[in-house]
Amino acid sequence: MGSLALFIYGMKIMSDGIQKAAGSALRRVLRNMTKNRWLGLLTGVFTTAAVQSSSATTVMTVSFVNAGLLTLTESAGIMMGANIGTTITGWMASILEFKVSIHEASLPLFLIGVPLFFSKREQLKYWGEFIIGFSILFMGLNFLTVTVPDVNENIQLFQWVKSYADGGLFTNILFVLIGAIITIVIQSSSAAMILTMTMCIKGWIPFEVAAALVLGENIGTVVTAEVAAIVGNVYAKRSARIHSLFNLIGVTWVILLLPYFLKLIAYIVENLFGQDNPFSSAESIPIALSCFHTVFNIVNALILIWFIKYLVWLAKKTIPPKDEAERKSKLKFMSNNIKSPEMATMELQKDTARLADIVGRMSQTTKTYFNNTDEVEQMACFEKLVKYENITDAIRDEITEYIMKISQEPNTTNTSRTLKSVLVITNELERIGDIYQEIAESIAKKVENKLWFNPKQRQNINTLINLTDHSIHESLSNLRLNSYKDADLTISLDLKNEFKNQIETLKQNYFELTKGKDINPEGLVIYNTLMAALNQIQYHINEINQSLKEITSISTAE
Repeated sequence: MGSLALFIYGMKIMSDGIQKAAGSALRRVLRNMTKNRWLGLLTGVFTTAAVQSSSATTVMTVSFVNAGLLTLTESAGIMMGANIGTTITGWMASILEFKVSIHEASLPLFLIGVPLFFSKREQLKYWGEFIIGFSILFMGLNFLTVTVPDVNENIQLFQWVKSYADGGLFTNILFVLIGAIITIVIQSSSAAMILTMTMCIKGWIPFEVAAALVLGENIGTVVTAEVAAIVGNVYAKRSARIHSLFNLIGVTWVILLLPYFLKLIAYIVENLFGQDNPFSSAESIPIALSCFHTVFNIVNALILIWFIKYLVWLAKKTIPPKDEAERKSKLKFMSNNIKSPEMATMELQKDTARLADIVGRMSQTTKTYFNNTDEVEQMACFEKLVKYENITDAIRDEITEYIMKISQEPNTTNTSRTLKSVLVITNELERIGDIYQEIAESIAKKVENKLWFNPKQRQNINTLINLTDHSIHESLSNLRLNSYKDADLTISLDLKNEFKNQIETLKQNYFELTKGKDINPEGLVIYNTLMAALNQIQYHINEINQSLKEITSISTAE
């Protein structure tokens, strides 16, 4: 068990290192390489092969669906590809360890990886982490093969396994369930696969039982995606469900045809790889199991890729939509199961844009409220602004908590700067929401006390409201971009200067408003309050644009 733990730890270190080294590139690949089902399939294969973790790919995919970056149909292809990509680990082990004994190079690899890990250059540091993880992984695999006892030394203890080996369909289903449980417990299908290979080589289990365990391990992987989707929105849950359906359907048809499928694998191993029959030779079992795992996932993907729309339909049927009102007050990104901070920044950007969208609605509602004379509609506007303000508070608090959580994980300097800037933006947006509620309360006081503005006062406030609304929606259009490097702050700067000039003009002409018989003193107080509040909102918009500019420079540097 300690050897298995060392293997899993090495896999995690290796996966984390490659995600940090190529995190932004992987995000771009997942976003851009999904134009059709075949590109999505290849994207899933290569991404999973790169990060050496199907769980990382599936959780990433679920989170992108959750953030609105991928559709359900696009995510289906990636999920299928992830199942194929995860078979690479089995091939690495069967060729590099069971055939070549790569563990003998582990210490020399440490000699390369450790100096890189202590490098001041971040990219070298992350590649060093990857090499160290690679070394630990194969050290753990070597310890596993050495410490697992040979069946000849424990004949009575493992005799029951062989007695069940020829039990037919129900026995195969039993071992599928056992394989699923093993994967759920150790949370790694690759580690479960290596454990199965080792037990098979040592004589614990025959080839056909090992194949059934491998099928079960495929089912076990769906749990990670399903758990990751629990705190996501309905689309994230449906994406995870597509992954589950794909695996369950695939295992079902293969388990029914398992004897014939294994004969096909034996034929391929003997004729294509020049190995002995895996039913009689333990030495050929690593290659045979890797071949079985790969062929099964490829064939399953090639069959079910034509039925993606039906998988999407089934997912929608099994995951009904939530009440829309309930969804409006919750974050859309997931707060759990993020594999690395680098993979979380895009979700944060999308939810920050959602927060900005709510602030934009507050701006529009304020404009309507200020210019409406119908008491019923005025009350509706006031209640809407109060509700929106409560939502902005909740979203800001959840985003802050989320950032605090992922900031505790090791991350790159660029990611840390991005997280800090996103935190600033969410705080500024929440503060704007507070100010809009204060404006609503001032307008409510004006309505309640039947105070009035003269035409000039109303025109001045409307001018500031319109400029503020334009500024907010310009920032919102930038925050909605998938990549902040495409943000254009030129119009925002022009609006800032225009608002500043307008405020200066109003200050210069202020005393003219205090003269004349049509000036209401109490109304003038509210006029001053509204003008000051709108000026304060513009200040917070400028702070948002400044932070956005910093993130833009980070994205461009990456």
